[in-house]
Amino acid sequence: MPKGPRGDKRPADAVGLAVLVSRIATGEIEDTADDSKAHHREGGKKGGAVRAAALTPEQRSEIAKKAAAKRWSKQ
Repeated sequence: MPKGPRGDKRPADAVGLAVLVSRIATGEIEDTADDSKAHHREGGKKGGAVRAAALTPEQRSEIAKKAAAKRWSKQ
């Protein structure tokens, strides 16, 4: 079965999708779609703190200086 835009396995044609939706609505099959974005969000929330803890104060300062220079160079 072809994958949809978010990687979920859904029929590519309209008729096949309509049949799938009707089967889910009548309870013939169970919808297996999951919220995969939640996993990425949790990892992203942890990532910055973990990276900051792994860096030395000098490294953090250098990264901050580069970021500030990049922000100011755009104006």
